[in-house]
Amino acid sequence: MNIIERTDEEIQALADPLWRDLVKNSNEGKYGEFVKNFAGAMARAMNQVEVGHQFANSELARNLSEDVDYLGIIRRGEHVTVLYRQRSTKKEGEWLGRLVLGYEDGKVRIFGASIF
Repeated sequence: MNIIERTDEEIQALADPLWRDLVKNSNEGKYGEFVKNFAGAMARAMNQVEVGHQFANSELARNLSEDVDYLGIIRRGEHVTVLYRQRSTKKEGEWLGRLVLGYEDGKVRIFGASIF
């Protein structure tokens, strides 16, 4: 099955716990846990030293709020992009969270994750 064939509700049910895990592990600076649900190529492409540096030096990456709003889904090819309104516990304002999901070896995996 292609993930774009799932309903919005099914995709959100898959995405929300993955996003919560990313937020938790980013706040705690746990690189290994942060990438555990990434697609193989994505996990290999992420340099542990570089990501560790980001965790250590980014006030936003270490202070993400659990107060998140689901905004919607964009379907494209074999992937979906799930959008969130993300907040910080230390910085005022809101950020756009982006989670790209698809299937790899029959499992839903993360193909991209970022906060703008």
